[in-house]
Amino acid sequence: MDPLRQETPSHDLIALEDRWGAHNYWPLDIVVEKASGAWVYDTAGHRYLDCLSSYSALNQGHCHPRILQALLDQAKRVTLTSRAFRNDQLPLFCKELAELCKMEKVLPMNTGAEAVETAIKAARRWGYSKKGIAENRAEIIVCHNNFHGRTTTIVGFSSEAAYRAGFGPFTPGFISIPFGDLRALEAAITPNTCAFLFEPIQCEAGILIPPAGFLRDAVALCKKKNILSLADEVQTGLGRTGTLFACWQENTQPDVFILGKALSGGFYPVSAMVSRSEILDVFDPGSHGSTYGGNPMACAVAPYALLLMRI
Repeated sequence: MDPLRQETPSHDLIALEDRWGAHNYWPLDIVVEKASGAWVYDTAGHRYLDCLSSYSALNQGHCHPRILQALLDQAKRVTLTSRAFRNDQLPLFCKELAELCKMEKVLPMNTGAEAVETAIKAARRWGYSKKGIAENRAEIIVCHNNFHGRTTTIVGFSSEAAYRAGFGPFTPGFISIPFGDLRALEAAITPNTCAFLFEPIQCEAGILIPPAGFLRDAVALCKKKNILSLADEVQTGLGRTGTLFACWQENTQPDVFILGKALSGGFYPVSAMVSRSEILDVFDPGSHGSTYGGNPMACAVAPYALLLMRI
């Protein structure tokens, strides 16, 4: 660490952040200096049990040595190529993640919100090209109290007023129903419906668990009505609920898994949309992308994060 930083008292660091940083968060005045496993340490040496675990991004604990070594090894070789070129890590990552999810293809991105946006775009294009929905008429059903990210499209279908205030106008095409209500889901489906986007457990809303059987029955209803089931497992996935994915608690396989956070063990932003070929093949060159999505650093780190989920 920079010696100058070591000499800066925590109250001065807090003052600097408040003066020079945007105030889009209101953090506790604990300045974390280092972390290991389930513990974090502040600049005064006090130790705290990290019960937040960065909203499930740290399922493997802070600074896991195997993930750290993978990061360091890859950083010495190549960190970024962009998708204008191929790299030797992306194919291995895609194969491993697809097989782990019992799916066929992977589209890697960086943040959870990007993965959700990717799934929204894929579902709409699938609705137009595969289901025959009239252009610009596709609808996606979502749930009250959802939290899928912070982009303007996503906050536009949030039921939390604080997330929407001052950010409109919002993207149309989203229908909101009560979480866990199968009858409401069926009633909301129209010929223009292309997908149902849901969290298996609503985490941001206060750990809301749907009625037993809802996930199974909702996915079955989607198949019956020829609409896609998009499971946002950014927070509930990768071992958080006792199975690899929360949907698997009910032996349910959605059409799409949306993943992020713990996919990198807290070392590097990695997210992904994982699905069948029929769905991800709606994208063609130039229709979607990301400079950092699928970069070799991310693709080298993620397999070690996944490995720890299976030990």
